[in-house]
Amino acid sequence: MNNPLLEFDGLPLFDKISPDHVVPAVDQLLAAANQALETVTASDFSPSWEGLACVLDVATERLSLAWGAVNHLNSVADTPELRTAYNDALPKVTEFFTRLGADDRLYAKYRAIDPANLNTEQAQAHKNALRNFVLGGADLQGAQRERFAAIAERQAALSQKFSENALDATDAFAYYATEAELDGVPDDVKQAAREAAEKDQKAGYKLSLKLPCYLPVMQFARSSVLRQTLYRAYVTRASDQAVADTKNTDNSAIISELLALRLEEAKLLDYPNFGSLSVVPKMADSPQKVVEFLRDLARRARPFAEKDLADMRDFAKQHLDLPDPQAWDWPYVGEKLKEARYTFSEQTVKQYFPLPKVLAGLFGIVQDLFQVRILDDQAPVWHPSVRFFRIERHQADGSAVLIGQFYLDPEARQGKRGGAWMDDMRARWLRPDTHQLQTPVAHLVCNFAGAVGGKPALLTHDDVTTLFHEFGHGLQHMLTRVNERDVSGISGVEWDAVELPSQFMENFCWEWSVLSKMTAHVDTGEPLPRALFDKMLAAKNFQSGMQTVRQIEFSLFDMLLHTEHDPLADIMPLLTQVRQEVAVLHPPTWSRTAHTFSHIFAGGYAAGYYSYKWAEVLSSDAYAAFEEAETKGEAHKLETGKKYLQEILEVGGSRPAIESFKAFRGREPELDALLRHQGMTQAA
Repeated sequence: MNNPLLEFDGLPLFDKISPDHVVPAVDQLLAAANQALETVTASDFSPSWEGLACVLDVATERLSLAWGAVNHLNSVADTPELRTAYNDALPKVTEFFTRLGADDRLYAKYRAIDPANLNTEQAQAHKNALRNFVLGGADLQGAQRERFAAIAERQAALSQKFSENALDATDAFAYYATEAELDGVPDDVKQAAREAAEKDQKAGYKLSLKLPCYLPVMQFARSSVLRQTLYRAYVTRASDQAVADTKNTDNSAIISELLALRLEEAKLLDYPNFGSLSVVPKMADSPQKVVEFLRDLARRARPFAEKDLADMRDFAKQHLDLPDPQAWDWPYVGEKLKEARYTFSEQTVKQYFPLPKVLAGLFGIVQDLFQVRILDDQAPVWHPSVRFFRIERHQADGSAVLIGQFYLDPEARQGKRGGAWMDDMRARWLRPDTHQLQTPVAHLVCNFAGAVGGKPALLTHDDVTTLFHEFGHGLQHMLTRVNERDVSGISGVEWDAVELPSQFMENFCWEWSVLSKMTAHVDTGEPLPRALFDKMLAAKNFQSGMQTVRQIEFSLFDMLLHTEHDPLADIMPLLTQVRQEVAVLHPPTWSRTAHTFSHIFAGGYAAGYYSYKWAEVLSSDAYAAFEEAETKGEAHKLETGKKYLQEILEVGGSRPAIESFKAFRGREPELDALLRHQGMTQAA
């Protein structure tokens, strides 16, 4: 069989990979990886860092590259056939990597390596490897080891099923609205809904639960009945309360079993709960420290959140004839209050952010700040809307050197998982087999509205921020100068520090010098007016108190779920308890948003969702260095950019994140910049 998943000379052949390639390729690569494992664990194999890498890491990287391509397609181009092939191969891949991480023979080889013979990058990777062997169950014996492996395999299957259920439940919903029902909804959203209905050969306008459709309907539709219809469908997806569930997508049992397995895994490794296990490779000292941090932030933010809610209640009663707003009314009330208070609409702003112009602006900032060039490039892709780019750096002699490449998949569509993410397709690595430098490649995935009516896709300002966020992750992956694969780019970076570069980049979305160069009205080509930007800036921290306590709600629920909760018990009482403690808005009793909380049940953020809030502290404090440099002139700003590049982005995971932060900032992180950036520095 001519199998594209077994081609490693260039980039993945995404346009040629089909479901029937998956299992044969995985089987062949697993056989090679198993043979490599047996080779390096043989008694006559002399343990050295280079020797292990040349045999084992090369084989496992091939398996990871092929499986990564399949996993990526499963997320962005799901089909029944691909899903079947993926699920057929998943247990085999999980079993191998679980066994690899717990192999006591391999663990002994790594322990036999003298760190004194390693360079700084290798020493950090070696230290991480020894820790990961312990966390991977290498110290377990007999029945305990077998049970640990079974837990890992079952968790992988459950997480995949959770993700599938969330996607299927989202894709299954459709509501065909009339023209009258869509009163107030922006024209571009209506046009996309009309085209979707025509594609289904239906009358009216097809509304879905994909965010580019769902969110503007909730914000702008004047019909409370329509908003209620969509809201109920959205917040009950993949649950026992689902409006219509023809595919049996209820995630309730999966959640309970996942929590039980995580607790059992932690106890096998001598930790009292999964939260305690989760923080071992993170910056946080303990779950208790995380909970203290979250509750301290909630205490500071709650007065601002209460004022936000009081303002909305008063506005709804006085101006919208809504004396008792319901859960599905709040997005509409919030948008109307924002329009009234700051005299602009998000839909007005959206017209100034065509995707091509935004991309050009984003690339311009990165090129100026980090002295690189971003150019169009060519590669096989999985969908016509996907683009591919390269990043180059000019040398002193004027020559251009490739330093990284990335795919950009911006649009929402059927069969594509919701949300936005960056994934590393390939890491920077001074390869031990060829002694050639391998450059990094990234996937940048978003779910924006597509182009309609012959015009380019338009982004909301929130979309622009999302794009900058994911690109920040990509920069850490692609601009690294570390040559050791396991600590280059995002690899080896503590999970609760990995959001620093992404949230750092969001700050540029509020700089006039940036926005003035990356906007052009879709009809006139005129840049964003300064007066409109000033209104946006005035509204920047609109409801920041409510948004902060909302994120704290997710984070605190996640950590308590993995430290204090009985997995056999219903999760809803705990969620209600957390909301009573920190939230100001409380959803209906039938809301089941946790049933699509993919970050913690299918996305690696279990007992780690707090990372977003902690990284906001780091990123706000880091960006404050640029604000300080701004007052001293352009040269200082460029020098600060160079220092940020060298001390944060380029070093990747080759040293602890706190060391990188202190090398850049000269001190420990402080909370003040976050509170200031979010307008929470005065008494409410």
